Amino acid sequence: MASRSCGSSWTAKQNKQFEKALALHDRDTPERWQNIAKAVGGKSAEEVKRHYDILVEDLMHIESGQVPLPNYRNSGRNGRGLTDERRVLKNLKL
Repeated sequence: MASRSCGSSWTAKQNKQFEKALALHDRDTPERWQNIAKAVGGKSAEEVKRHYDILVEDLMHIESGQVPLPNYRNSGRNGRGLTDERRVLKNLKL
């Protein structure tokens, strides 16, 4: 959901860099959005902040039950299915 377009598209690599940078630069980090934008590359601090806002909005919809979770099977290459994504989201300091 957080990948929906808002004037700029995000590659899978940029999304991964975004996730890693969010883990490093929590809400108390000075110049958080500038630091995350530098880590992502090719995005402004404003684009990074908007991407984050969309992620938070999506998470609120999911957690409130407004978005049904798909019934995934453990079919990934690593056999862990959704576990990796849940672990990343759980460790984010939003």
